[in-house]
Amino acid sequence: MTSAPVIPFGTRLREAMDARGPLCVGIDPHAALLASWGLNDDVAGLEKFSRTVVEALADSVAVFKPQAAFFERFGSRGIAVLEQTVADARAAGTLVLMDAKRGDIGSTMAAYAETFLSPSSPLFSDALTVSPYLGYGSLKPAVELARESGAGLFVLALTSNPEGAEVQRAVRSDGLTIGATMLAHLAAENAGASPMGSFGAVVGATLGDLSSFDLDINGPLLAPGIGAQGATAADLPAVFGAAVRNVVPNVSRGVLKHGPDAAALRASARTFAEEIRAAVAA
Repeated sequence: MTSAPVIPFGTRLREAMDARGPLCVGIDPHAALLASWGLNDDVAGLEKFSRTVVEALADSVAVFKPQAAFFERFGSRGIAVLEQTVADARAAGTLVLMDAKRGDIGSTMAAYAETFLSPSSPLFSDALTVSPYLGYGSLKPAVELARESGAGLFVLALTSNPEGAEVQRAVRSDGLTIGATMLAHLAAENAGASPMGSFGAVVGATLGDLSSFDLDINGPLLAPGIGAQGATAADLPAVFGAAVRNVVPNVSRGVLKHGPDAAALRASARTFAEEIRAAVAA
């Protein structure tokens, strides 16, 4: 009996974006947000928060992005909630992008990859954020396992935090910035993929004109910064140019602040999704 062929993440993401719109909603149960929902900052509050977000939005958004740190701070019980959150979201048909920003070398990077990108892992996710700042080549174990399992990666390239510029805008001896180098590596990973490659970049929506960077990597561009950080859907075409169709805008606080009311969460996500659709289609 032959196993079913593995469908690459880029293909599945393109289908989800076309069907549901490109919105990615973060699952970020930090203490202040739990309190604003009337929940305790404990495992029970964490579980209630995560379950509410998934149940409210799983049938309407393309991607969920759980922030692993907010679960890990509760130790093994928090990890158990994260495992259940991932399983529930994927069972409902929503892609899961684990925001863990892992980065290391050799066997350690391979272990991180197995944690989030191996189908046998209870934390198996459709994609993972990774940090390339031990050298892009250090990501090789994650790249290889992602290809094998049909998962994806989002590599930190041009992030929205102000501190990122000192590394990402640094200029190499060949004249390229570090950020541009990461984009070039990703373009090479995605060469020939259709309808879209599985290896994406994290590029902040708050960064303004990025016309000096080649964002056409034939892969997805995760764009944090919409909502609470100040960027709007209308900013996307100016920031991303011709690559805007492959942008996956991430909204976390802008949606989550409307909880725990499920209807309010859905209404907020729907508004963001409609604004993004209109901006991308313009």
